[in-house]
Amino acid sequence: MVNVISSLGAGSGIDTQSLVSQLVAAERAPTEQRLDTRETKLDAQISAYGTLKSALSEFQGILSPLGNRDTFDARSVVFPDTDLITANALNAGAQAGTYQVEVVDVASSHSLAMATTSDPQAALSLSGTLAINFGDWTYVGDDPTGAPQSFAVNAKRTALSIEVSATDTLESIAEKINDNEEGLQASVLNVDGQYQLLLTAPSGASNALEITATGDAGLSIFEFNVGQFASVTQTQAASDAHIRVNGLNVYRDSNELEDVITGFNFTLNKAEEGTKLTFTIEADKDTSKQAVRDFVDAYNVLYEASKNLTGYSTDEENNRVRGDLATDGSAKAIISQLRALVTTPVGGIDTTFNTLSAVGIKTNRDGSLAIDETTFDSAFSSNFDKVASLFSRSTSSDNTYVDVGVGSAVRNATSGSYSLNITADPSQGSITGSDISTLDFGTFIATADHNFKIKVDGIESESITLSGSFTDGDDLANTLQTLINGDANIAATGARVDVSFVGGQLFFESRSFGDSSKISFTEEGTSLADIGLSTALVGTAGTDVAGTIDGVAGFGTGEVLLPDLDSQAYGLNFTVREGASAVGASTFSFSRGFAGELNNMIADFLASSGPISSREQSLRDQLDDVSEDRESLERRMERYEERISAQFFAMERIISSLNSTGSALDGILDRLPFTASKN
Repeated sequence: MVNVISSLGAGSGIDTQSLVSQLVAAERAPTEQRLDTRETKLDAQISAYGTLKSALSEFQGILSPLGNRDTFDARSVVFPDTDLITANALNAGAQAGTYQVEVVDVASSHSLAMATTSDPQAALSLSGTLAINFGDWTYVGDDPTGAPQSFAVNAKRTALSIEVSATDTLESIAEKINDNEEGLQASVLNVDGQYQLLLTAPSGASNALEITATGDAGLSIFEFNVGQFASVTQTQAASDAHIRVNGLNVYRDSNELEDVITGFNFTLNKAEEGTKLTFTIEADKDTSKQAVRDFVDAYNVLYEASKNLTGYSTDEENNRVRGDLATDGSAKAIISQLRALVTTPVGGIDTTFNTLSAVGIKTNRDGSLAIDETTFDSAFSSNFDKVASLFSRSTSSDNTYVDVGVGSAVRNATSGSYSLNITADPSQGSITGSDISTLDFGTFIATADHNFKIKVDGIESESITLSGSFTDGDDLANTLQTLINGDANIAATGARVDVSFVGGQLFFESRSFGDSSKISFTEEGTSLADIGLSTALVGTAGTDVAGTIDGVAGFGTGEVLLPDLDSQAYGLNFTVREGASAVGASTFSFSRGFAGELNNMIADFLASSGPISSREQSLRDQLDDVSEDRESLERRMERYEERISAQFFAMERIISSLNSTGSALDGILDRLPFTASKN
């Protein structure tokens, strides 16, 4: 018994603290190993999704030029070395062809020098108004150095009104003139100790200056008009640029030409009639070819990266390695959709040329892409426009009075063909004056009260003053158009009118379309009826366009028709011109192009609400669950440790008690008669 107790007794070498730690560790190990494995896998999946996102984003960047129509509209030109013309810019879509340009004359600006003064900062003590009009001068004897004979107002320019006060100086008047948006430049120059105000208009024959003063008689020193010009020196007459393009005479008011040859901007430096510059603008197919090659290379890089993530690969030692997303259904679905799109026909274009195979791009057995160079070169050589439509966005309409455009919501539109029926053309608001065909414009002078207010598209003008004389009805119409469009209230809103003289009547037409396009006279001077105008005139309001897309009524606003919100064409818009309704039912097509469709798909994948983001959040939530499970494990292990520690403590007390009992029994036994002799 003593031997048994000895083997259990206190101080026998049992390390209960170490034993508790080992038991806790043994209890913890399976769960902790499971959590570690789970956490490692989740971290690897999140990291792999980061890699996938980076690969998709990089691929999207390389894809971008392929979806841009400008890539296929790129142009090249070899321009001759010359000082006559400077080539500034060659834009995508420039009109291809061979051109021969001859510079006959360069445009010049009308320049006027005023009377001299010795002190540019001295007050002129003059009060009144300088009315500055832009237009076209004719001269006595048709000689620009002769006296001004007649002036035709340029209705496209806004007249300037410069208020002069008694304290104004030559310099302050120049500052007031320069505070305009019409490009008129005023400079004070020192000429041999005397100072002159020099006015320089924008270049072009129709931008010459007519200056009329009202107020103090002394303001005549600034006047340049038919009746008063003696104090002003014309230092340069206005003229247009004159060039010949392939023998065709072309005139412009500026030396910077951007609308003569579409997409080609160039500047005329000097004239040299008889010298012809020849150059050729041609399609730069190499740019788009390289964009397609870049796409194929980038796709293969993306595909290889995705295979390593969602499938199996081999390491440097040729061991088979499973990707971190090999069992991830979301990642596999993303890659599967990308692969499927590569072989899907593009909607909204020629069905004989709507797949990548048409341009020589084929899919290898391993899923990568390759280019058949023969088919590739043939497609670019013979079907370049179809290649462009295959990859980039395109629209078309068989109604020549309708332009198909895209809006900010174009990514919602579905590629394909649609029916379009314009049932009502848009129209502009207008008003027609009374007949003044018997008015003698040769003797008519607007000196009476011809003031008026006009309302254009709901905007009322300030009081407009009509004064002066007019050569004919067209001259009167041009003057009215300039005055109305130059009104501060109307100009501030962008409203504009066109005024013409037709059949002995003044005709006013708003430049806007729709039911908000209206014109009316709201105030009239006592003599406004002299020119056939009055507040009693009733105008015709404009109307909005109306029509259907695939049989569903669209929303017309002015000249623009928008599809219904639920339409598959939503995101497109249609600009409609007069005559569209007469065509009847027509068809239009929209294609986002292969690159556009692929870009949309990737954008959806990468969106904050897309599948990748959702899956990443799910993985992060699972990581949070692992952390919570670890905390739960710690709490359970604490309780387990407390429990077995208490058990061992109780055991120690029992053993200690037994040891004490054993010692007492040993003493009693030693004193018993039958054991004493043995001791």
